[in-house]
This record gives sequence, structure tokens and C-alpha cells, in this order.
Amino acid sequence: MLSVKALYTEYPGPGGQAIKAAQDVSFDVPEGKLFTLLGPSGCGKTTTLRSIAGLERPRAGEILVGGRVMFSADDGIFVPPNQRNFGMVFQSYAIWPHMNVFQNAAFPLQVRKRKLSRKDIDERVMRVLRAVALEQLADRDATKLSGGQQQRLALARALVMEPQLLLLDEPLSNLDAKLRERMRFELKRLQRELKLTTVYVTHDQSEALALSHEIAVMNEGRIVQIGSPRDIYERPRNRFVADFVGTTNFLDATVMSAHSGNGRCQVTTKFGALDVQCDDMVRKNDAVVISVRPEDVELSEQPQNHEDGYNVCAGTVAAKAFLGEYLDFQVNVGDCVLLARAHPSLRTPVGDPIHIRMKAEKCIAIPNSMN
Repeated sequence: MLSVKALYTEYPGPGGQAIKAAQDVSFDVPEGKLFTLLGPSGCGKTTTLRSIAGLERPRAGEILVGGRVMFSADDGIFVPPNQRNFGMVFQSYAIWPHMNVFQNAAFPLQVRKRKLSRKDIDERVMRVLRAVALEQLADRDATKLSGGQQQRLALARALVMEPQLLLLDEPLSNLDAKLRERMRFELKRLQRELKLTTVYVTHDQSEALALSHEIAVMNEGRIVQIGSPRDIYERPRNRFVADFVGTTNFLDATVMSAHSGNGRCQVTTKFGALDVQCDDMVRKNDAVVISVRPEDVELSEQPQNHEDGYNVCAGTVAAKAFLGEYLDFQVNVGDCVLLARAHPSLRTPVGDPIHIRMKAEKCIAIPNSMN
């Protein structure tokens, strides 16, 4: 459906030097899927989205939608944004304050070149308002809507054009935490029900994990990993991805034995030998960093047996924080401090010994060359 190939976008900086916003960005989005560009501020994700929309003209690369070339640097093709039939929703919803809900949603149809009859406009507007659950508020002034309702109205206005592609740039960032969480479910439901091919930009890792079919993590203008939400979270390919998406522990290690048939190798760390998950790039004597998520550091007041596929060790509780549905523990193991997440029923006092168990498949070895 959407194909972005070797996209380079840059713009002049304050001193006249070129700022490289997107560098060699390539990805494909199948029809009906939601694809997220995730990364910190300034990583190039919004510039990439604006390039797809036609609001930025890249220096190099190619953008195709449904087989139609929207941009090609080599062939000198640039389709203006108003001819791309894309729906766009940005951080600022840009709701017209002097119009009611119906008029806001109808506006794109009323100003388009190919005019529709009043009946067709009414039908299309009410169809999208029903989809976003605003049909009962069609006559309400836009200024009297809540933040979540305004977000849904902005979405309805984008959908009323029946876009080939929906582009969303941090559309939930202006909402409070609880409303943002509720709108994630609404947005996910709409996208799946209407089978909208969508490119979503966010710096919020939870948002990306909750909404996406596939995620591209960006850093310094480049895509550093593409994968499903589970792959991105459980199998980070470099230290940046492991650190940016969620919370993790990093342990410096050296590979003792080479890659085995089950995808594991053995490493040595400050608190002993560990069996870890590794890929074919890892070799004996390589320096690596081990990433293990706090929820995968299992704690117990009872000693743990050495089982195949598990790493066990003992430590001392250094600190803990009660966070309602779980407890965060800091555990001293030799010279290392491990962050662990446990059920509130675990009440081990600070200063007491505690036992640790970690699945080998949850301990990910990342080569230093990929850090």
C-alpha cells in the first residue's frame, strides 16, 4: 500500500548548515495496517510523516501509495499535498470555533473541487460522526466539546474525505493521561473496523505498543529497528531500542561460549555466568551488554533451584517503592543493582536477602557494535 524508499530529507539550520532530518528511511505499510514511527524529539519521525503528506520535499528517495508515485527524486515527480487524498490529524486539532460539529466535519467536502450534493455530504458526514460516536452532538458548538471529543472530531474531519492513507502526528498528546488511554482504544477500534491504512507518529512508547501492527524506532534521522510491538519490546537489536522502549537493566558481559543451536550462549558478568539469548552475530570473547526487563527479574524469599533455561543468583534488597498494582525493587547483586518488578504481596524488607531467577530467553545479548 505505502512504500517509502531511501528517503532523505534535510533543511537549513540556523548557521546555514544542512540539518539531516531523515536519512535513508525505508519501510512498507500493508493495506489496512497501522504503522508507527516511534522515537525521541528531533529524531526525524515528523519530518518523515510530512514528507509522505507532501508538506516537505525530500532531497532523495521515493514514495508510492497504492502503486502510484507520489514523490520520486530521480524522476522529478512531486504530487502536491491537496492531490494525494490523504487524511491528516496533528497535535493541534485546528477545530473551527465558529462552526458546530457537523459543519466542522463537512468543511473538507464543501471546499473540494469536485462538488457533492447536499444529500451526499449529509450522508458522509453523519456516517463518520457515527463512527467516532459524535452523531448525537452534530449540532453542538465545537468550542463546547471536551478534549477527547475534539480529538474525535478532528479524526472525523480527516475520515470524511475517505482518504487512501491516514497520517496521525501525536494526536493524543494534548489529552490527560486517563483520556489518552481511553482514546487509544477508540482509535484502535476505528482503525481496525474501517481498515484504515495509517501512519502514526509518537514519542510515547506505550501508545506505540498498544496501537501498532508494526513499529519503526527512529534515532538521529534513521530507522534503527522495525518489528511488531512484541519484537521491539522483547527482542531489541541495540541498546538504544532497549533503553527507549520501556525500562530495562543493562549488564556488561563477555561471551564465554559461541552461539548454540537453541539461540543461546553463555556469558560472564560481575555476578557470575549467565545463559542468554543471542543471535548469529555474537562470537566467543565478544563484549556484549545484556538487557533484561524488570518484570523478567523474578524475586523470591526462597532459594531457587538451577533449572535448564533459567539463571539464578542471590542478592540483597537495597530499596523498594510501592506503586499500587506492583512493587519496584532495587536489588544489590555483588557490584550490580538490578531493578525488578513484583506483586505487592512480596514484602521482603530493605536490607534482607532475596533470591533471583531470570529466564535465559528474556536475557538479550546485544553486541557492542550495535550499541
